[in-house]
Amino acid sequence: MTAGTAARAAAFTGFSDAEFTRRRRAFESVLAERGLSHGVLYGANRSGAAVSWLTGWPVTREAHVLVTPGEPDVLLVSFFNHVPEATRRVPLADVIFAGDDPIATLREQLRLRGAEQAPVGFVGPLPYDQHAALAAGRRLVDLRSEHARLRLRKSDEEVAALRRAAELTDLAVQALLTEPVAGCTEHELLGRVEQAYVSRGGTHHIHYLGVTPMDAPDRCVPAQWPSERRVQCGDVLSFEISAAVAPDYAGQLLRTVVIGAEPSEQVRRMHDVADAVLSAIEARLRPGVHVRELVAAADLIEDAGFTTVDDLVHGFGGGYLPPVLGSRSRAVRQTPDMVLEAGMTVVVQPNVTQTDHRLGVQTGELMLVSDEGPRRLHTFARGLHRAQ
Repeated sequence: MTAGTAARAAAFTGFSDAEFTRRRRAFESVLAERGLSHGVLYGANRSGAAVSWLTGWPVTREAHVLVTPGEPDVLLVSFFNHVPEATRRVPLADVIFAGDDPIATLREQLRLRGAEQAPVGFVGPLPYDQHAALAAGRRLVDLRSEHARLRLRKSDEEVAALRRAAELTDLAVQALLTEPVAGCTEHELLGRVEQAYVSRGGTHHIHYLGVTPMDAPDRCVPAQWPSERRVQCGDVLSFEISAAVAPDYAGQLLRTVVIGAEPSEQVRRMHDVADAVLSAIEARLRPGVHVRELVAAADLIEDAGFTTVDDLVHGFGGGYLPPVLGSRSRAVRQTPDMVLEAGMTVVVQPNVTQTDHRLGVQTGELMLVSDEGPRRLHTFARGLHRAQ
């Protein structure tokens, strides 16, 4: 690959070829640990963190990657018209059309590598029929947990990308709140959000809004789809917004805003609790801290008579990662036996809600765990906000 090709690839993916080489060597080490000579990564419908992490290709319809130490990666791309763009973006791999039967194409690539019946490690949610076809005559080894482990601690390039994504996310939120909000539909508000980061080279990740009257609330958490209802004075708005600079490398900012009025006593009280929990968890974001201490720090929520709906904490950056934690009254799953490490990035997002789930507030953001303690990646002001 020429220097010019490498520079173009970095511009497309957000990362250098050296960064992708680092990732590939890390994945090769997992294959070696499990006694495997071949690995397959899978993604579909713009969801496939394993594929984009290793190659930079933002999965469109469907994609498979064949990894064999000592051989070039093979990227199988569904939709023939997507192959030229994949070839430009992923110069470190051999890009080919997956065809109507991608597993048949993948099995042929394995045959060409002398691996017709060799065991294969895989990462990603292979559909049942594809899993069965790939497994015919060979052993498949699930490497999802090992792959997730590789992504927990971020490289310097990854941290830099997340800082830039956090900057774009902050700009999007500023655009959302700088102009009057009352009278706008949620669709119109999201138009402001998207324009702010897309015009600066950012890409979509998520942008969720939740708007409800403070005196007659009917929702406690930002919604995944916007409504046509127009925002009114006396509403409370909560949001979760993430602008990205590369697939799965996004900021994440969560805040609560009262519109054209003073916050109700209940909103103020709930947000005071959320702020206190955010500070308590942030103070514990240090290497060596067990994640159960983060859950315990949120006991303030239940002690105040509230509960949660959203995650309390989750790993983020290069995918949705461990640990995924809930509060005492709504555990997402069993708290893992896991300690924080320097280089991990997590979103702390206490969503404090009434127990009837009719009203809620949210605050939080993406943070870096470092040897010096927690590091904010966002600069947008904390606290309960007001807008017109």
